[in-house]
Amino acid sequence: MSLTLGDKMDDDKPVLEQMADAMSAVATTTTEAAKTAVKKVRKAAKKVAKKVAPKKAKKTKKKTKTQTKKQTKKAAKKSAKSGKKSSKKTTKKVAKKAAKKAAKKTKKKKAKR
Repeated sequence: MSLTLGDKMDDDKPVLEQMADAMSAVATTTTEAAKTAVKKVRKAAKKVAKKVAPKKAKKTKKKTKTQTKKQTKKAAKKSAKSGKKSSKKTTKKVAKKAAKKAAKKTKKKKAKR
């Protein structure tokens, strides 16, 4: 049995009605395909949003007395260290400036001669 162009046509229905049915079937399949595509896109967007969105902050625990004492000790140590460092730095800077000034004075004296 060979298939020719008009084998699938229904002789009882008019041609225009058959064409309209075919077109509506095509339209429904395309709308269904579009809907599924939209669903997939939404799902993917939700996944991306979950990854990108900032995570909720964890609840902080109440600090015990020992923890607060430790923190205050650490803070005191840090401030003492920074104080020592800053004093060392300032003495170095002062020494450098004095050396530069002395060098300038000797240059001026030599230039005058």
